[in-house]
Amino acid sequence: MSFDSIPKDLRGLRACLVCSLVKTFDQFEFDGCENCEEFLRMKNNKDQVYDCTSNNFDGLIAVMSPDDSWVCKWQRINRFQKGVYAISVSGRLPNGIIRDMKNRGIPYRPRDTSQR
Repeated sequence: MSFDSIPKDLRGLRACLVCSLVKTFDQFEFDGCENCEEFLRMKNNKDQVYDCTSNNFDGLIAVMSPDDSWVCKWQRINRFQKGVYAISVSGRLPNGIIRDMKNRGIPYRPRDTSQR
């Protein structure tokens, strides 16, 4: 995602419920999630984008060097791609997707810090 593609109006942004990557709905639909596409399959699937992202999130972190950043380690995003991430994402994945992730050996850690 280039900085030119970041919208001026932040109200249209959504965050991935698994990795907290922030993009527009259209960007998720067109490209999927750079970190989670292998198992979330949001690309070209509007229903999946609605199910796997949330427009209710707090804070933004711009990440250029995830593996060198203590903030990324703290947020557990140090193994993800460069981009913009939410600090906390409200919402939960559907049970079927959580089950599928578990069957693939992928742990699901909700990004909603208000529930802790």
